[in-house]
Amino acid sequence: MPPIDAGFALKLCTALGCGLVAGVFFAFSTFVMQALGQQPPAQGIATMQSINITVINPWFMGVLFGTAIGCLVLVITSLIKGNPPSARYLLIGSLLYLLGTILVTIAFNVPLNDALAAVSPDSAEGATLWVKYLTNWTLWNHVRTVAALAAAALLTISLNP
Repeated sequence: MPPIDAGFALKLCTALGCGLVAGVFFAFSTFVMQALGQQPPAQGIATMQSINITVINPWFMGVLFGTAIGCLVLVITSLIKGNPPSARYLLIGSLLYLLGTILVTIAFNVPLNDALAAVSPDSAEGATLWVKYLTNWTLWNHVRTVAALAAAALLTISLNP
């Protein structure tokens, strides 16, 4: 059996990482946030505050940011190698993940999470924030979901020699 090409392995692992992240975000967009929104505000807030703490773990952060590192390497290598057939897919897919998933997370979802962390779940301020949070956080999560899924698709296409 021939040795596995490091470039192929990087593309494959990065594509799988994008798909895994897309799946997590898809779950939040399609049912988790809806279920939280059906709870009384204090319960929904407290649960989301707990999720926002527990999501910061080596497994999820490793996949989220490890995939970003893979995308950065793919951007650099696709720019250096010029224009092989897969370079365009690598570049667009990687940029979609970096901008549509990582940048959106940092610029929009994390500040919303920080604002939610600062309120008491059973306060009037918390209940008011919760209504806006559900709408805004979910909107930006839809963006992250689509970006990560599109990135996974494009990186998968790039695997074809």
